[in-house]
Amino acid sequence: MIILGMFVILLLLLMINVPIAVGLAVTTIIAMILKSGTSFLVDTALIMYSGSKNFPLIAIPLFILAGAIMNTSGISRRLIAFASALVGFVKGGLSMINIATSMFFAEISGSAVADVAALGSILIPAMKKKGYPAAFAAAVTSSSASLAVIIPPSIPMILYAVMAQTSVVQLFVAGIVPGIIGGFGMMLVSYIYARRKNFPIEELFNLANVRRTAKDAALAFVLPVVILGGIFGGFVTATEGAGLAVVAALVIGAVYRETSFKQFFEATIEGGSQTAVVMLLVAASVLIGEFLTIEQIPQIVATSITDFTSNKYAILAILNVFLLIIGLFLHSAAAIILVVPIVMPLVIAAGIDPVHFGIIVTLNLAIGQQTPPVASVLVTACSVAKADIWEVSKVNIVFVAVLFTVLMLVTYIPAVPMSLVEYFYR
Repeated sequence: MIILGMFVILLLLLMINVPIAVGLAVTTIIAMILKSGTSFLVDTALIMYSGSKNFPLIAIPLFILAGAIMNTSGISRRLIAFASALVGFVKGGLSMINIATSMFFAEISGSAVADVAALGSILIPAMKKKGYPAAFAAAVTSSSASLAVIIPPSIPMILYAVMAQTSVVQLFVAGIVPGIIGGFGMMLVSYIYARRKNFPIEELFNLANVRRTAKDAALAFVLPVVILGGIFGGFVTATEGAGLAVVAALVIGAVYRETSFKQFFEATIEGGSQTAVVMLLVAASVLIGEFLTIEQIPQIVATSITDFTSNKYAILAILNVFLLIIGLFLHSAAAIILVVPIVMPLVIAAGIDPVHFGIIVTLNLAIGQQTPPVASVLVTACSVAKADIWEVSKVNIVFVAVLFTVLMLVTYIPAVPMSLVEYFYR
């Protein structure tokens, strides 16, 4: 009853445009007062402050800053040119270029919204100019951008790791195979769609052009090697890897000479703004987590579901439905912060690996980014394409189906995400 009441209050606050972080904090404070009086309010600010100082969380502003710097350094344009030379000869090649570039950019930014902002502003107008419908251009850009929360490094994965107290690095490794499957699945769907609609070929295959564009983008290829190679090799933590990403982005921007001081200043402002939103959510989550722990709500939820069924896969099905519904109404960061502390005792009691469950959560929220009414990534793509969200959603169903198929594979064939984790770390 407490959870239901809190959820209703939160929805009412969101309906009047109260920011999610403020809504979470206000909802928790109201619940605290109604349940135990005003005694908890004395330590409220201290609880929020201390919980948001968790060391792995430092990676979030650093990855956001690195992505913002790279958006102004010419990396996006060079990656698109290389992808065009590589797969532009295929029917509907521009849509495949979109997906391939998103997969690579995901290894740098860790943010789907950053992916749409960086690549969509270039690729969506180019696709429309070549005769692709605006709805299709927005759909393929939006869905492929959500690969950024599956392919490492991923900001939602960092948040989940902090909430679930599990390994960030193992989550990153677990996301590699599902991300690749999702990317190639979307390419297959794009190819079939392009054959049916007779979309154009972007350019003929030319090995010399591949070499030239690869050389031009060589420094961009160094970035994932520096970031992921350092993290997976055990040379740096995920947080230190994020710091390296910022340094590498600054160096590459200086070499390409496409980043002015004004652009750098704007990138830092953008990074700071995005970080403030996430960290306010984290601070509010610590408060709500403290309340839930005191009231033993997670344990009550776990007991209720395990009394209903003890089958691990039935529990995963229940959690998938729950997460898909939550994803309709909440942004990924807010959903992780709100849901993970509640369900983790159930996950552990059912014998589900926290890393495995982290990939399930991430995929559910990737789908949530594509499904209205919230659909933050889809809305951004529609804005760039100047397309109606419902028209785009009709086309986007096939790409969402790819993400859902990957979700089912990850849920019921644990080897898909966990094989690399088992090989390298266990």
